[in-house]
Amino acid sequence: MSLSNAPRLMRVLLALSLAGLTAGCFQPLYGDRTVGKSGGSAIIEKMSSIDVTPIKSPQGGRLARLGVEVRDQLLFELTGGGPQSSSAYRLDIQMSSTQLQVIVDINSARPEIQNYGIDATYALFDLASNKVVVRGTTFSRVSYNIPGQQQRFSGDRGLRDAENRAAKVIAENIQQRLASHFAAGT
Repeated sequence: MSLSNAPRLMRVLLALSLAGLTAGCFQPLYGDRTVGKSGGSAIIEKMSSIDVTPIKSPQGGRLARLGVEVRDQLLFELTGGGPQSSSAYRLDIQMSSTQLQVIVDINSARPEIQNYGIDATYALFDLASNKVVVRGTTFSRVSYNIPGQQQRFSGDRGLRDAENRAAKVIAENIQQRLASHFAAGT
């Protein structure tokens, strides 16, 4: 080995030693390791102890169906499809939706592409103290096509698919924020 390669070798060894020292600092979010040093409950157990209250919305409207869709998606995301453990937390969610015409046909003045959005505000309450533990907002925007005037049912189906996609994104965003809270404590 020549002396000209010695500084390069030292840098590589330093980088590897630093990587080795920090390797134990990371843990998977949904792993079996426990939160904190005192051996608290695993994140999965805490997530499954969240009671998601029904989302209030006007009866019979599109938003009522979406409230059920978001709640069902969220329950599945929190429990992984398994049974829910005894409730230690309560999650309240309020939602609103928007529709926006993105592209309009200049000949017929009919919308061709629309943007559908859901805005959600949520709060996680600790049932023992009845205090808010996490509060936040999230949103989802998805677009869908409206084919010509002859295919109006496919436009309705496109809207429904867009609503379902937006509901799934909202549920995933809330679930990820709650998992982050339980992992980091913030």
